[in-house]
Amino acid sequence: MHVDPATVLVVDDNATKRYLLVSWLSRAGYAVVEAETGADALQLVEVKPIDLVVLDVRLPDMSGFEVCERIKSNPRHSALPVVHVSAHAVDVTDRAHGLNRGADAYLVEPIEPEELVATTQAVLRYYRARKQAELLAHRMALLAETTLAINSAANFPALLEAAAWGAAKIFKGPAAVVTGTTDGELWAATCEDPEQTPMLRPWSPATGQEIAVGTSFRIDPPETWSLMAWPEGDPVGVAVTRIRPDRPAVHVAVPAAANIPGAPVLRQLAQAIAAAVEAQRSYDEEHRIAITLQRSLLPRRLPEVTGLDIARRYEPASAHTEIGGDFYEVTMIDGRLLAAIGDVAGHSLHAATVMAELRHALRAYAVEGHQPGTVLTRINDLMLTLLSGEVATVCLLLIDPASGHVRMANAGHLPPLLIVDGRPEYIEDRGPLLGTRANRPDDTEFVVPPGATLVLYTDGLIERRDATIDDGLRALAASAAGGVDDHLDDFCDRLLSELAGQEMSDDIAVVALRRH
Repeated sequence: MHVDPATVLVVDDNATKRYLLVSWLSRAGYAVVEAETGADALQLVEVKPIDLVVLDVRLPDMSGFEVCERIKSNPRHSALPVVHVSAHAVDVTDRAHGLNRGADAYLVEPIEPEELVATTQAVLRYYRARKQAELLAHRMALLAETTLAINSAANFPALLEAAAWGAAKIFKGPAAVVTGTTDGELWAATCEDPEQTPMLRPWSPATGQEIAVGTSFRIDPPETWSLMAWPEGDPVGVAVTRIRPDRPAVHVAVPAAANIPGAPVLRQLAQAIAAAVEAQRSYDEEHRIAITLQRSLLPRRLPEVTGLDIARRYEPASAHTEIGGDFYEVTMIDGRLLAAIGDVAGHSLHAATVMAELRHALRAYAVEGHQPGTVLTRINDLMLTLLSGEVATVCLLLIDPASGHVRMANAGHLPPLLIVDGRPEYIEDRGPLLGTRANRPDDTEFVVPPGATLVLYTDGLIERRDATIDDGLRALAASAAGGVDDHLDDFCDRLLSELAGQEMSDDIAVVALRRH
């Protein structure tokens, strides 16, 4: 006997005929619902999960043609199959009329049981294939959205949360995504349903399994995935993807019943997540390497200078894996403090190489005893000769710690900020960029009074896409006017927090000097 979980609605006002149709379909394994009128049929379709309608053409309140047409005109039921049966409208014109108004099949009485069951099976096969194709197309569209979201994630936790939420949205139920970091820690992102916020937590699996490279699908008991509640009585379908033998696998778990045969969407989702995780791991590794290289090109320690407190911060941009050209220099030469800050255009290894050359040249020319303006002139000549096409900004100061006297030359860099008794003032010196042929003005001289603080910085501290450079300068002055912290390190941290925020779009270098 054929067993099929489908529910069939039989609509006929003739009790004897309806009894026969119901009996034949019930013996074939179908669940059957009955109706005598067209109005009853339309109501049942709205409130019950009907898979197929066997509909008499002649009904007491309206024709079967009209009932079929009204069912098909509702977007919720447009794919619901309808089989007409009739003992009266039996000629070719009637059959063509019924099919043209939406019927999927037309049977003329007398009907044999085998013919009814075979027709029901054939129509349901087409209906289910269509529903599955529509479901697959819908899920593939959601998969594309999820893939975009995970590849746009700013970091590893956000990636896992986007993946779990996307899986819950695709399969309309609970979902879990588990993978490991490069340090070997396993993390699980879970989402109860698309309306809930994903949760991220460390996780240890109940049993370890050797995972081969590639993608596989398996069915697990719910207790294996105890990190969240699953539908009662339903096992868990798990897609596993591993890209490389030395990388942790990515597991994506959803209720097994939510998958169509072969679990193609779940497999593709696991592959998309694994590719995004691998890209994120590579990004993180490159970022760490870049930061390490960048810091190796900067001073390793600050000099201890009698009469001065010194603090500095260097923060690489969170939006770049490449190293940049921001740099600073703080060193004692012949009893005076050489302080400089600068920026070579670009984010690349080449920019960092140019930065290192300029920093070493700056130190060398300063050791020869030249004044700041002369140092910058010689560096500019060096760039025009050996580094043609490169440009950089540098602000260079020679400070006498005992007197507070400062001699400064500025090559296109942002002006230093001097804070005296809570009043911030920018020290302007408008010299041309390094790498250009232009006359350089004389050095600027000023005095840092006792208790005053001098701040050098790169443009990453104050520049924003939604504000002008003047807005940034005013924001820095306002932050400094709030007072300089007792510890300069705290002051630098506060400037970064108030002006740069969490996601830095450019490298930031800050040097703060306070005279006792």
